[in-house]
Amino acid sequence: MDAKDRQILRELQRDGRLTNAELAERVHLSPSPCLRRVRNLEKAGVIDRYVAIVDRGEAGYPVTAFVQVTLARHDKEVVDAFEKRVRETPQILTCHLMTGSSDYLLQIVVAGLDAYEDFMRETLHKTPGIATINTSFVYGTVKDTVELP
Repeated sequence: MDAKDRQILRELQRDGRLTNAELAERVHLSPSPCLRRVRNLEKAGVIDRYVAIVDRGEAGYPVTAFVQVTLARHDKEVVDAFEKRVRETPQILTCHLMTGSSDYLLQIVVAGLDAYEDFMRETLHKTPGIATINTSFVYGTVKDTVELP
């Protein structure tokens, strides 16, 4: 990956709906080489997918929580069951395997505190193998981006 590829990535991260002609103009390439580079980045897995960034509040999910989860045991069955539940749960946006005092850090969105309570009672508390759950609610956001430097 060279400087021109990084330039292409920067522009696509800012606006994934650019046409190839617009992108080529912004990165100072002709359309054909630009498209070839984009396809190579896609094929190599550097560009994973294209998405729309949706405003959580406007979409009905104004509450974001970060939840630290520690498992009671770390055998394959417990870990696999927990991670399967995470992948199947739409309210969980991200799940990171962590070092430190907790095993996982989840980012969860819900419609409100009642919805969070339902989520906890009906999803997390019913997931076998969890020893502890520690929740922190977001009350403001200083920076929220998916754009890599």
